[in-house]
Amino acid sequence: MDLLVKEAELLHAQGIPAVALFPVVDPAIRDEEGSESYNPNSLVVRAIKALKKEIPSLCVISDIALDPYTSHGHDGIIQNGEVDNDLTIEALVRQSMVYAEAGCDIVAPSDMMDGRIGIIRKALDPSVGILSYTAKYASAFYGPFRGAIGTKLMFGDKKTYQMNPANRREAVREALLDEEEGADMLMVKPALPYLDVLSDIKKKTSLPVGAYHVSGEYAMIMAAAEKGLINSEQALYESLISIKRAGADFIFTYAAPATLALLN
Repeated sequence: MDLLVKEAELLHAQGIPAVALFPVVDPAIRDEEGSESYNPNSLVVRAIKALKKEIPSLCVISDIALDPYTSHGHDGIIQNGEVDNDLTIEALVRQSMVYAEAGCDIVAPSDMMDGRIGIIRKALDPSVGILSYTAKYASAFYGPFRGAIGTKLMFGDKKTYQMNPANRREAVREALLDEEEGADMLMVKPALPYLDVLSDIKKKTSLPVGAYHVSGEYAMIMAAAEKGLINSEQALYESLISIKRAGADFIFTYAAPATLALLN
């Protein structure tokens, strides 16, 4: 926790306006329902409180999803071998409320359950923003992140609730639904393989639209740089510029510390 606050202070002083929190959860406290996600004394809750106490001007964004907390690795509660949409939303609402009560500025549902934005919006104080992962694709680029947080699917895949990479038009429909349900911002994930989707959504919505420059996109560049094949700073900067060019109003990226010197 002390290292988190120090790192956040350093980044914020250099111009980073927001941080997004993702937990590494002890496997011993994971269960089939992901109940640790709404524990009022969880790691994320303590992190939110520490950051808001020490750095009040920093915007704190908290991921809303069950996969770090479930023993099976899925983003939802399983019934009859499949993710139950409505039961999962009930847990997501509880998670959102616990984080909001801890002082979180923005909750970011990344689970891709249908209808969850409207239900979470009704449950939350209007002062708490909702950043919806409106177009989260079933992507191969999440591998390094899943390895870092130690989550692994025990069966099946996430293709029943995350989006088909071949489907472009569905993303726009999902964006308009999320806007109607009360989202404050929209997210496309991953970023570089889906810049066309980002551009399409930006043209159709009045909301801010961002992109998540995910772990696999970052890791590929860093791995190539370690082999002396490319300059990582320049490649990361070019990647972020392309995301911005496609219409992103904000970017989630692991490259922020590495590119701050260039930006400043």
